[in-house]
Amino acid sequence: MDIILTAAHEYAQKHSSEPDRLLEEIHAHTLANHPEAHMISGHLQGRLLSMISKMIRPSRILEIGTFTGYSALCLAEGLLSDGIVHTIEKREKDAQTALAFFARSRFAHQIKLHQGEALEIIRELNESWDLVFLDADKTGYIGYYEYLKEKMKPGSWILADNVFFHGEVLKPVLSGKNAKAIDAFNKHVEQDARVEKLMLTIRDGLTLIRLK
Repeated sequence: MDIILTAAHEYAQKHSSEPDRLLEEIHAHTLANHPEAHMISGHLQGRLLSMISKMIRPSRILEIGTFTGYSALCLAEGLLSDGIVHTIEKREKDAQTALAFFARSRFAHQIKLHQGEALEIIRELNESWDLVFLDADKTGYIGYYEYLKEKMKPGSWILADNVFFHGEVLKPVLSGKNAKAIDAFNKHVEQDARVEKLMLTIRDGLTLIRLK
């Protein structure tokens, strides 16, 4: 399902800041070589992640779902000078691709990639997060969300990606475990009085969540 009007998307890209050359290379490499290239954040969402990070100025960022590294580098743009992005990727091949790109970035010393099961790694890190980008297995969203909120201070942020799940959640009858899981997550956040939330109609849907 085409959710965003193509002409509007292209117009928005034209009138937004360009990503740097390394991000453009990651995007081109992913489109050319990855069978699930549609998962990459891309130009507009990448600039949004960068802008949010620059507004928050976080010290500790957690990303669940590194993919090929594009979004982690966008998030790193707003880090404090001593800040760190911890990013987690389950798939070894994607983790290795991302590591190779991170090594060439000016943020190489500020990004730590962990390969494996996200919840196990998060528990081992035992950090207090300023900003979390949730972009991994959809059936795990509610579990990640509830666990992480206990590790975050009031005023911290969670960004949840793919909240439209390719338009599946807009259909009158949901099919498939991922669409049902995302719909359940959206309703869970909607009913959570402990947070402020704003669902944005960008790319595949992005929800901004601020802890009260």
